[in-house]
Amino acid sequence: MKQNPKDLERFTALERSNHWLVAICFILLALSGLAFFHPVFWPLAQLFGGGVWSRILHPFIGVLFVISFGSLFLRFRTLNRMTQSDWLWVKNAKELVIKGDDRNMPAQDKFNAGEKLLFWALSACLLVMVLSGLVMWRAYFTLPVTLVRLASVIHAAAGATMIGLFFGHVYAAIWTRGTIHAMVYGTVTRAWAKQHHGTWYRQMTGD
Repeated sequence: MKQNPKDLERFTALERSNHWLVAICFILLALSGLAFFHPVFWPLAQLFGGGVWSRILHPFIGVLFVISFGSLFLRFRTLNRMTQSDWLWVKNAKELVIKGDDRNMPAQDKFNAGEKLLFWALSACLLVMVLSGLVMWRAYFTLPVTLVRLASVIHAAAGATMIGLFFGHVYAAIWTRGTIHAMVYGTVTRAWAKQHHGTWYRQMTGD
């Protein structure tokens, strides 16, 4: 797709590739994890070659997910620090979500407060998933069965939370026109940047 030379680069090719690797790993983990969660979802295991292969692949896909998300975390952790302007955004978020009116929203950095809170929520959930997942990975770790069962419940709860956050993220990306274009092609129009991320727009353009 031909890019407008006046557009602003929002994400590099490496950042976009990293993001999509995280997304693909998460979808695979969600599908295989749901197959273990309840019998109604068991047919999803056939996507991975059956129950045995699902159990084998799930933790290894999880390792790849942790590595790829870890790379994303290190790359964007500084940009996702909450500021006073972000908390004001949260305070006025009801007007944006219900009325779709962002005229009174404070200017935002490269990521708005909603994106930042999502970033930290996903990071916290992932940490819980990793710790509980290691306890459950009995092929390599042998721990008391009671602890494994408790870890299974915690792992499922954290996984369900992440799935909910994932759907919220996808919905917000579709709802905010131009966001998906940024993650596919890496650029946004100046008008989009000025409207949704005014502080970042000024940093990029000096306007």
